[in-house]
Parts: sequence; structure tokens; C-alpha cells
Amino acid sequence: MKISFIGGGNMTQAILGGLIASGYAAHDCFVVEPMEAARAKLASHGVAASEAWDRRALEADVILLAVKPQMMRIAVAPMAGALGAQLVISIAAGIRTGDLSKWLGDVKGGYERIVRAMPNTPALVHAGITGLYAMPLVAASQKTSAEALLAAVGKTFWCDDENMLDAVTAVSGSGPAYVFYFIEALEAAALELGFDADAARLFALETFAGSSKLARMSADSPATLRANVTSKRGTTERAIEAFDHAQLKSKFIDGVKAAALRSAELGKELGRAAIDIQPGDTKEGTMKGAEHRVGAGDKLADHKMESK
Repeated sequence: MKISFIGGGNMTQAILGGLIASGYAAHDCFVVEPMEAARAKLASHGVAASEAWDRRALEADVILLAVKPQMMRIAVAPMAGALGAQLVISIAAGIRTGDLSKWLGDVKGGYERIVRAMPNTPALVHAGITGLYAMPLVAASQKTSAEALLAAVGKTFWCDDENMLDAVTAVSGSGPAYVFYFIEALEAAALELGFDADAARLFALETFAGSSKLARMSADSPATLRANVTSKRGTTERAIEAFDHAQLKSKFIDGVKAAALRSAELGKELGRAAIDIQPGDTKEGTMKGAEHRVGAGDKLADHKMESK
């Protein structure tokens, strides 16, 4: 199986690292990535990379799109109408398969061999979880390929309904931020209780790491594990009472639901915004004022403009 990556940033490098560590051949991978430092990292693993769009990207069995969501429309422009039966995997948050299908299609219709994936940042240390959704025309063998790719950086889970990816985004996509938020809070509490900074960080991190490991290894539910620590009239009970008085759990659930709602809103916004972005637009037009570093999408746009 040959794989092309459009965008060679951290997530692409994590996936490639996982694949190569499991025995996958680096020479079967190709990356379009404009940043020299990223290409140098890829080269150190034996992976060929191009600064700008290269038709070698189309010679793959699987094309993984790893560019910023706001750049996706321009990034895929050179591929529009040029695909055969390749599997296209998008890991761009919020980009719906219906929109991507239209951008990749031709005058006869959209391209429908697309899998949408939502990994999370622990994938960078091969400890992530990815939600996956496949359009109906994706073959069973292609679903297997998609799962194998994302399994290189953690666990995978298939969703039958694409709308569930908004929930995946809210729970696991944004989830690491919630965990870091609570680690921050526990660390802050430790500081106020007299720990020095290093000790506060150590106790907060090890408490979360150990508790997570215990929850994974135990047959008991998290609720039971919590109850096991909560002695009657003890210190933990006093803390839980304070949390419940502040309605911490219900407020937390409200926050996760708000994230899911925002994910759905962003999907619609990205689809609408892309209507105004055409492959032949100039940098002085749609690209003017773009934030962040120059990405694969910018280089693909350059290629498209030069080819006109």
C-alpha cells in the first residue's frame, strides 16, 4: 500500500513514525510539505517529500489530508477530478465529507471514497484515540487500510453516523484540554497547600497518570473506583461535597455539550466559507491576511495559479 500525505506536520510525522516502527516501508510514503524543517525530519526517516504540489501524490492507494481546515479547499484543488479509486482520509477538524466530496469531484459529481477521521493530540505520543466515519462507497478493504493507518497512533472507533464526529470532537478531540485543565487545577491546589512548583507538578501528573492506569486495568467502573477512595466522613468525601455544591459535574457536562454544538457550527461555517475560495484565486485575494505559517494548502494554491 502506497500512502501520500498532504501536509507533513506533527500529526503526519506521528502517523509515519508509528507505521515505520511497526515495519511499514518508508519508501512507500510520499509527503507534500512546504516547510524545510519538516521535510528534513521526514528525510531522516527515509520518506520522500516535495515542497509544492507533485503529481506523485496521486500515485498512492491512500491520500491522507493533514492541512488546516481553512486551507482544505485550496489544498485539494489540484486533485479535483483527478482521482481514480484512491482512498482519501481527512484528519482536518470540522470538514464534512459532503463538502470534501464536492471539492474533490468533477462535473459528473462528487468523489465518495472518503474517510473522515478525528484523532486527538495524545496521538503525538502514540496514545491517542481516533473516531472514524466512512462514506458508503468506501470499500471494506479501504476501511481496513484507514483503521491500520490511524491505529499507528492509538485506538480507533468507527461511527455509523457522521454527525457523531461532533460528539467525538467534544469528548476526545477537545478532551485532552479538559484533562490538562484539571491537572492545572490540582497543581494550583498543591501550590496553595505548600508544595514547591516541581513537587506540585509531579504529584498532579502522577496522580492523573496512575488513576488513569488503574481505571484502564480495573474491572470496576470509574464511579466505583471513586467510591472506593471516598471513606465516610473522610477527606475525599469533604472534597466531593464541595465539588457537588459547586455543581462541578453538571457544569463540566454542559461544557462538553457546548463543544459538540460548536463542532457542528464550525462544520457549517467551513463549508460556507469555502464557497468563496476558488482554486484560481490569488494570494492577494483569498490568501490575504491568512494566519499561521504557510502550509501545504498555500503551496498547492501557488501550483494551481501557475498552471493556469
